[in-house]
Amino acid sequence: MMPRDTNAHGTIFGGVILSYMDQAGAIGARHTLLAAGAREKPLVSVAIDRVEFLKPIYVGDVVSFITNVTRTGKTSLTVQIVVNADRKGESVEMTRGSITYVTVELGAEGHAPVNLDA
Repeated sequence: MMPRDTNAHGTIFGGVILSYMDQAGAIGARHTLLAAGAREKPLVSVAIDRVEFLKPIYVGDVVSFITNVTRTGKTSLTVQIVVNADRKGESVEMTRGSITYVTVELGAEGHAPVNLDA
């Protein structure tokens, strides 16, 4: 993590971590869809559920984002994201939460959810 991401307390802004979690979750969701044989479609987040900031993340921490698809529906899938930091050679859980994504069709009228089974 870099100094530009810190708040007045010298820890990383929660919003920065949420942004990275959203990106990691979307990548995990995309991999799951492609592995299941779905064609490539844009994914967007529609809900973030119970994010827990367990420990502060500091400048210089090397963080990992571990994703696991926990639910797949007809039009959405939910991904659990765990954020770990390397502290003195040990991986320590810092933040966790779940994000739900839908695939969308982009067009002149905006976008609409797509059936994931299609």
